[in-house]
Amino acid sequence: MTPLSTASGGTAEYGRALAAIPSPQVNSIHLFGPFEIHFYALCILAGVITAVFWSERRWAAMGGEKGTILDMAVWAVILGLIGGRLYHVISDAQLYFGPGRDPVQALYVWNGGLGIWGAIPMGALGVWLVARRRGLSMSKLSFAIAPTIPLAQALGRWGNYFNQELFGAPTDLPWALRIDPYPDGGLRPGMTPGEFTYHPTFLYESLWCLGLAVLLAYLGRRFEHRLGGGRLFALYIMGYCVGRFWIEYLRVDPANDFFGLRLNNWTSIVVFLGALAYFLWAGRRLDSFSTAVVPHGHDAGTQVFGATAAGETADDGTVYSAVDTEGTGSGTDGGDPAEAGTEYHPTPERSSSQGSTEQGADEGAADAGTEDDSRSKPE
Repeated sequence: MTPLSTASGGTAEYGRALAAIPSPQVNSIHLFGPFEIHFYALCILAGVITAVFWSERRWAAMGGEKGTILDMAVWAVILGLIGGRLYHVISDAQLYFGPGRDPVQALYVWNGGLGIWGAIPMGALGVWLVARRRGLSMSKLSFAIAPTIPLAQALGRWGNYFNQELFGAPTDLPWALRIDPYPDGGLRPGMTPGEFTYHPTFLYESLWCLGLAVLLAYLGRRFEHRLGGGRLFALYIMGYCVGRFWIEYLRVDPANDFFGLRLNNWTSIVVFLGALAYFLWAGRRLDSFSTAVVPHGHDAGTQVFGATAAGETADDGTVYSAVDTEGTGSGTDGGDPAEAGTEYHPTPERSSSQGSTEQGADEGAADAGTEDDSRSKPE
């Protein structure tokens, strides 16, 4: 909290806060010539790196290969940035097109303006393209990634702080945010003449997303089997929409209004209802989603699906990966699959795509003397 060195007559008249969260006086570091490092970009980069690192750990804990999330992140980030910028430019076209506007500034991402409503679906498209090529489960991937995205958003929102943008209505609350005019004296979008302290909506959203990340991580651990099939990701979307709705209601920056609500308020409602519908739909089909976390041809040995031992019935959720530890064969000869030389996995999360596991199942069944009709396919 920093005391304000100056206060306008309007500020004193309306009893605005005499202490507030200070806004930074710089938002970039000049390198040389036209090259600058913008803090807005650094905040987004910090969010991406943190999300990728955490997602990698969650994916590895689920049986996936390390490096998978990093490979997907390249396409997800590129497409996400394109989608986020497109949504912003389309929804706020008046800022870039029309009399007196410079359309080229629509390309200046470092000045702010990335719509999460465009970034998430385009980023998800990048993940889906890689997952489809490798035969990985989007259900499992979404489970690993879901809590990490709001954490990335929590960090990325601080870019708005350095740009002094997207703040809320004037307020005299102790945690009010000090907003300064432009160096030339012009008011920033949303500023009220004579008012210098506003709701720090960037901070509200950052804290909301941070709490959402913690909640999703807990729910995913507590109700793992009930939140598969993309349901944990749907909870993320619903949770973010709830927070974005009330935070958006506080903002005063120029926006398109429809029937008394800002465009992003309406988007929050529509997306929330869509996520809720998917959450309910997926809850009735949890057994129909793929669980493959290993790419085509990357299985750790031959996989056998069938009875777990003599006298036991086949368990569709049991995977035996025969590992040749002595170099003499790929499995056991009619013995207990849990014996030495066989790796036991109680869940199908180490299974690859349906095609590769069928081939491994055929070979393993022949070695173990298992009948063809006793084999099952991974979901």
